[in-house]
Amino acid sequence: MSVPDYMQCAEDHQTLLVVVQPVGIVPEESFFRIYKRISAVSQVNVRDSQRVLYIRYRHHYPPENNEWGDFQTHRKVVGLITITECSSAKEWPQTFEKFHLQKEMYGSTLYDSRLFVFGLQGEIAEQPRTDVAFYPSYDECETVEKRIEDFIESLFIVLESKRLDRATDKSGDKIPLLCVPFEKKDFVGLDTDSRHYKKRCQGRMRKHVGDLCLQAGMLQDSLVHYHMAVELLRSVNDFLWLGAALEGLCSASVIYHYPGGTGGKVGSRRAQGGSLSAEAGNRHRPGKDAISILFCALTSNGINADTSAEIGRAKNCLSPEDIIEKYKEAISYYGKYKNAGVIELEACVKAVRVLAMQKRSMEASEFLQNAVYINLRQLSEEEKIQRYSILSELYERIGFHRKSAFFKRIAAMQCAAPSIPEPGWRACYKLLLETLPGYSLSLDPQDFSKGTHRGWAAVQMRLLHELVYASRRMGNPALCVRHLSFLLQTMLDFLSDQEKKDVTQSLESYTAKCPGTMEVITLPDGLKLPPVPFTKLPIVKSVKLLNLPTSLRPHKMKSLLGQNVSTKSPFIYSPIIAHSRGEERNKKIDFQWVQADVCEVQLMVYNPMPFELRVENMGLLTTGVEFESLPAALSLPAESGLYPVTLVGVPQTTGHITVNGYHTSVFGVFSDCLLDNLPGVKTNGCTVEVIPALPRLQISTSLPRSAHTLQPSSGDEISTNVSVQLYNGETQQLIIKLENIGTEPLEKLEVTAKTVNTKEKLYGDFLTWNLEDTLCQFPLKPGKIATFIVNIKVKLDFSCQENLLQDLSDDGISVSGLPLSSPFRQVVKPRVETKPLNPQESSKVGDFSHVKTLEAILNFKYSGGPGHAEGYYRNLALGLHVEVEPSVFFTRISTLPATSTRQCHLLLDVFNSTEHELTISARNNEDLILHAGECQRMAIQVDKFNFESFPESPTDGAQLANAKQLEEERQQARGLEINSKLDIWEASVEGVLNQLVLEHLQLAPLQWGEEANLLKDVCDANPVAGVGTDLMESSVAAACAGQAKSWDRTLISFDAALLLSIAKLS
Repeated sequence: MSVPDYMQCAEDHQTLLVVVQPVGIVPEESFFRIYKRISAVSQVNVRDSQRVLYIRYRHHYPPENNEWGDFQTHRKVVGLITITECSSAKEWPQTFEKFHLQKEMYGSTLYDSRLFVFGLQGEIAEQPRTDVAFYPSYDECETVEKRIEDFIESLFIVLESKRLDRATDKSGDKIPLLCVPFEKKDFVGLDTDSRHYKKRCQGRMRKHVGDLCLQAGMLQDSLVHYHMAVELLRSVNDFLWLGAALEGLCSASVIYHYPGGTGGKVGSRRAQGGSLSAEAGNRHRPGKDAISILFCALTSNGINADTSAEIGRAKNCLSPEDIIEKYKEAISYYGKYKNAGVIELEACVKAVRVLAMQKRSMEASEFLQNAVYINLRQLSEEEKIQRYSILSELYERIGFHRKSAFFKRIAAMQCAAPSIPEPGWRACYKLLLETLPGYSLSLDPQDFSKGTHRGWAAVQMRLLHELVYASRRMGNPALCVRHLSFLLQTMLDFLSDQEKKDVTQSLESYTAKCPGTMEVITLPDGLKLPPVPFTKLPIVKSVKLLNLPTSLRPHKMKSLLGQNVSTKSPFIYSPIIAHSRGEERNKKIDFQWVQADVCEVQLMVYNPMPFELRVENMGLLTTGVEFESLPAALSLPAESGLYPVTLVGVPQTTGHITVNGYHTSVFGVFSDCLLDNLPGVKTNGCTVEVIPALPRLQISTSLPRSAHTLQPSSGDEISTNVSVQLYNGETQQLIIKLENIGTEPLEKLEVTAKTVNTKEKLYGDFLTWNLEDTLCQFPLKPGKIATFIVNIKVKLDFSCQENLLQDLSDDGISVSGLPLSSPFRQVVKPRVETKPLNPQESSKVGDFSHVKTLEAILNFKYSGGPGHAEGYYRNLALGLHVEVEPSVFFTRISTLPATSTRQCHLLLDVFNSTEHELTISARNNEDLILHAGECQRMAIQVDKFNFESFPESPTDGAQLANAKQLEEERQQARGLEINSKLDIWEASVEGVLNQLVLEHLQLAPLQWGEEANLLKDVCDANPVAGVGTDLMESSVAAACAGQAKSWDRTLISFDAALLLSIAKLS
């Protein structure tokens, strides 16, 4: 026997073999349709008997195997059923002749045969015949099953007659010698009269009768005959037939112990060749759908009515342990014969199935290992594939998964062997897929993101490469890309640098033809290949949702009831809301994004590849809000380490948006990487609220940007910083252009200013503006510009700056005053003929150590659009950095009387401390031109001052903190009084006024009323009682003189507050 049946199991020894074949041209689908109905009749209860007949059907059976029918009767073809089509009576004789030729192929062993004719009608079809059945069509054949039952009963009649004939053979010494095909030439010339020969004949016949009894459903009798055959054959050392007798004994015992059978669900993967479709082959593989072998007791309830027979059966039956021992002995006897390799192989397979039922995996593996090394004749590639496939399935059944995968992989390689004219790459690919579980491989990449790596990485990579190659030979580039992506994603840690380069180059060549997608690939057999996102190219370590820039962050307007009063709990801990707070801490973000504004998410990534990694089309994956992701492209250097990447997008609607992950395109493979599938990724939360759209304000100024960055104490960030340089007392306009660069109209604007980081004393308003002119241009449509003007005026006190005073006192000049700034900061050397300073000292003029700094923040609070309706606004801050330099000083001051007693001439020595030429202007006086570093005298006729309205000591301590504050208030008040009367605001004479000058500037503190003989005395805002009309004029004069002295003392105490500004920059 040359062709092994790998589907053999111990129960097959009790079956009758029936071959079903087509005759002539029969459609494949139609044939297997009828074959399926025939093979459904797999067991038949014998009429008038308690026995059951089991049938095993095959649609293909090698005739050479039939020659071993005497050795084991279940290998003998005892029935033949042929199926043919015949459309006319003329074709019938030829069809019937073909049927007879088919019978001759198995004629020596056939018990009976049948011919099923489809399509023939008429007189021939109406003739009653037992061996031929006529049917009009394949749809009108209701009696097929009944015909098969009748056919099986006829087989039983012949079987029973043969059993009885052999069992009751009284020929004595003339028992025929049963032989296997290769023994016939060995027995030529033997002494047929010897006792040894006769025992051989008797033993073989006993074994043969045991087979017939087992097929006829007589299990007890078969056990008895097998035992007798074993004794007879052992005595004459007939090892081949002794092995067959032992195997028969094992089969009968297995049928008794395992009535459910040992075949299990393991099916053969026999290649069907070109004549059979893949579907038909799957449905009707040899041994799978051919017959279902079941043990049935001799009675309906499964217990023999003859109790003694049951006891005898149990006595002759082998125990489960003895079954395996007898199998080993039988296989050892088969191994002595080179031509019995197929018998030995099938016996090993049967023993393995029994051991699998007994869950004795290690012993089963020994039988399988023996089966691997059994030498058969030169097998065809199809037979090799079938052999390795069944070995794989048997190893799988006993739990040796990796060994099973090993043999299945060999079977796959045989499908594409070079000796095959047309390699079966599809079959190869399918078998390779089935090996994946054995090597701890899964087609789902998520299985590799949990825990440590399982399996041998080197073997897994080899298998994946073979899948890629098989996919390419199948002409399916999408499969190549999917498997290469899987290899790169799951085996990245085990690839060498060169292997990484090779794999990526191959992947790029495949994706040039078929880009990788996130779609599920469904194979023809229904297997689905999930997508493979590149979560390791690059590797993401953290994901952080970023707040909007300071100038774009939305703020909620404070309500009258306060913020979030209803949601805040007054308790430190509340078990009712503890769970929700925990979820909010994990997922919720404490800031908001704004609809239609660009939002950012920062990823910390690194490149694990040994070469530069180009990532294209990288964007965000979100849910909850319609979101427009703006893809980015980046290039990461080799093994870059952590690298920040910012992904941006624009939410189009309002609500809560959740960032679920990101998408990339690497090596032509598009990937959707979800954060839930990224192990060890740190995130500050994934959900953020999107509020309605707000306008966006952009400001530009007439001043240059500043290198100084303001750091306000509130922690707010300044969006823009500008700077200007002014001389003390100078005024300059800051023109600010407000442009609405958003999509919503700007409806509301509030401007506030705050001076920061300065200890300087400011005189007057530093920043002034008129907002009404700007608001007239509102609402400001998108793209429109409004103008806002701010007046900058600096007035600082330089009188106490010791470095500056020291520079000027070196020339013998005693000065004090305020510096002036100009935006035209050009260093101009003073003219030597008018500059009384030596060259060495000239370098000190304009020294920046004399510069004072003022810093202020302009806050623009604005809103509009849907966000304004929801109570949100934005705040934009402009930082202003002003550097103030000294301008004009008064070195000396004196007074001269004027023609009027209420006026005087004020003589001022004016010094220009700047590097520019200045023009000094005073009311009703000619302009005085001063060159850089020049000092000149100017005379001003001024009205004397009356300070009656100055405040006295505070009556309420809460208004002013102490006397020092009161002093400052009075100084400012007097300075304002002088400035308002002189209409000059540009310089100060503080520090150079003396007692005499103050007396000359002071208006006499007496006023004459219009009533006769009535004097009203006003002293420091306190009225003095009027003097009577009868007083002498001299008394009035004396009173006035005394009161004047009192006023002198009062003015001397406030001389530090007298400020007279008379210099103005030309």
